[in-house]
Amino acid sequence: MAAGDDRGHGGNEGYDDQIDAYYSWDSNVPNHRNLSVGDPIAIWDKQRLLGVSVIEEIQAEAGTKLLRRCPTCWKTRISERKSRLPRYRCMRCKAEFDEAVPDVVPVTVYRARYDAAWTALDGALNEDDLRALAKNPGDINAMRPLDWVGLTDALAARGAVRAVDRLVARADLSVSGAPSRPGVEFDPPQGHAHAFVRVRRGQRQFRDHLLSEQGGMCAFTGPAPERVLEAGHLYSYAQLGTHYRHGGLLLRRDIHRLFDDGLLSVQPSRLCIDVAPDLAKFPQYGRLHGERLTLQLRSEQVDWLAQHWEEHRTSTR
Repeated sequence: MAAGDDRGHGGNEGYDDQIDAYYSWDSNVPNHRNLSVGDPIAIWDKQRLLGVSVIEEIQAEAGTKLLRRCPTCWKTRISERKSRLPRYRCMRCKAEFDEAVPDVVPVTVYRARYDAAWTALDGALNEDDLRALAKNPGDINAMRPLDWVGLTDALAARGAVRAVDRLVARADLSVSGAPSRPGVEFDPPQGHAHAFVRVRRGQRQFRDHLLSEQGGMCAFTGPAPERVLEAGHLYSYAQLGTHYRHGGLLLRRDIHRLFDDGLLSVQPSRLCIDVAPDLAKFPQYGRLHGERLTLQLRSEQVDWLAQHWEEHRTSTR
């Protein structure tokens, strides 16, 4: 739950969240150790679903946290009133007071990044829908487990099939026995490391390699600031767990998502961009239809793009 300014809990100062990129919490939060890389997540604001994604990385570091305690029972279960005085009310002992007692405690600070698969679904599910999907009825924790099957069924019923497909594809990061693919492996570390949680290895080196070959250029739209360019695999890294030297392209962040979803593809014989009808109604993407890519491709990249085309175009035309 990303409550933002709509916070009823007054026992701390809240967290640094950017809902479409990362979520922060600490070791004082219930379920704080129960999240892992590869977990699908749903972010909401106490009223509606904001979006879904899959955790790509979890960072952990030592820090401190300012708690506000009830001066009577020393608990942090206090609510901050917006229009009544005294300012605070303790949910445990029912004491009312104007000033809480500050208490700085050591904590482990966590941040989960999930921007690679973020799909905005503002309002696709409402508060009642989401509360009904909680595995533990009446759960009021900020982080709570949901019924996975129920969530995907509810999203599919609202027409968010692509969001479900993205979750399924990204959530499974450990498929074994994957078939061989074209391309030549190169030096970045492969697979997933086991540190605090399992993370993709070699992703930074893979992006650096593409930057050195492609420069600050999105393959679909042309020059772009480096900070918005992502290393897009032309195959499912989730299935293969391997970076191939010529198995990717630098793509602008939004283009990367649309390519992964198959809404953008490349016609392999002419190397022209193909925009799916559902996307073509947006002028900024519709104008890309029929345009050639902005750089020369290697034969391995063409092979990967042909497989992407086969998956997303020939099966539906």
